[in-house]
Parts: sequence; structure tokens; C-alpha cells
Amino acid sequence: MIKLFVGLGNPGPEYEGTRHNAGFWWIDALARDLRLQLVPDRNYYGLVARTSVQGESVWLLEPQTFMNLSGKSVGALARFFKIQPEEILVVHDELDLPPGQVKLKRGGGHGGHNGLRDIHAQLGSSDYWRLRIGIGHPGDKQEVPNWVLRKPAPDQRKLIEDSIIHALQASPELLAGDMEKATLKIHTTKPQRPKPPRPEAL
Repeated sequence: MIKLFVGLGNPGPEYEGTRHNAGFWWIDALARDLRLQLVPDRNYYGLVARTSVQGESVWLLEPQTFMNLSGKSVGALARFFKIQPEEILVVHDELDLPPGQVKLKRGGGHGGHNGLRDIHAQLGSSDYWRLRIGIGHPGDKQEVPNWVLRKPAPDQRKLIEDSIIHALQASPELLAGDMEKATLKIHTTKPQRPKPPRPEAL
């Protein structure tokens, strides 16, 4: 079962609505669904909530270390409670998926994502689960740093929020550790795309 749900993002009001904070948005929504309140915990360098599922403690975590040091927070909590990499789900923004799409997978590379890179280093493993929330790609690699730290356009934000709601429907399976069923639930949806602009009248 998943014992640690981690959402990646940057702390502070200036980053709140930016694409890089999509992981925070998902954890915030999960906390609301579970009626949990995330509170600061200096021991784990983040905002933390705890619940119990089938007699096991389950943690929600939003690192407050800034993205590039996310592993410091994840590693501290995972080590203290002896949570294995395969019992961790990291929710993060994904450039390689368009807004409206979300994918679940276990293991793999960090794909240049600095939050994942640091988690790899701190856990000494890449064998954790990832929930990849599509934010789209700006089309130019040089534009990526600015892209992830900007707020999406309203239509893109709506698509991202819809994908978060969709993925939350699999939270009972994620909490129960039925990853096969969770994957099926998350992946069996048509990708949503923004509506094309109306042609201008001649």
C-alpha cells in the first residue's frame, strides 16, 4: 500500500498558482477529501498530515524546501517511519503530457525534473511511484524554467484541475495498495484537449 503521498512544488504565495506546483494542488485536494489538515513539521521540512488506513499510518507531505531540495523532506520522513520506496507516491508536474492528462507509473528516470532528481539521491532509489500531472511543454527547451514557474492560462488550468479530480477517483485504490486497479482507473480516460479557437467571421 502507499504509506506516503508526496506533492511537489515551491512554497510561498508567489508560486502558488504556477505549473510547478501541480503536485501541491493534488495533495491539497486529497487532504480535503480525507478531511485532513496539513500542518508544518520542522522534523520533515514540510507540511504534513497523517491518517490511518487498515491499521497503518498513511502520510501526506508537501516539502517546503523548494523544489530542488524535495528529497531532504521526503527522505527524512521515509527514513524515520521506515517507509520503503515502493510505498511512496510522488505527485508532480509533467512537461511530456498535455494539460488534461495524468499518468501513474513506478520507477524510471527523473526526466530532468529537479524535484525527482533530489528524491532519487536522498532515497538512493528510483523505485517509487509517480503520478504525473500534464502541464504541457512550451516547445523550446530554453523556455522550460520560465514555463514551469508561470501560471497556466485559464483554459489550461481548468484542464489540469479536471485531471486532478479524475486522478483522485483512484485514491481508494491507491490507499489500499491496489496499484493495478488504480492504474487502470487513472489511465482509462480520453485525453482532454483545449477547444480550438472559433474561426473568425469573414
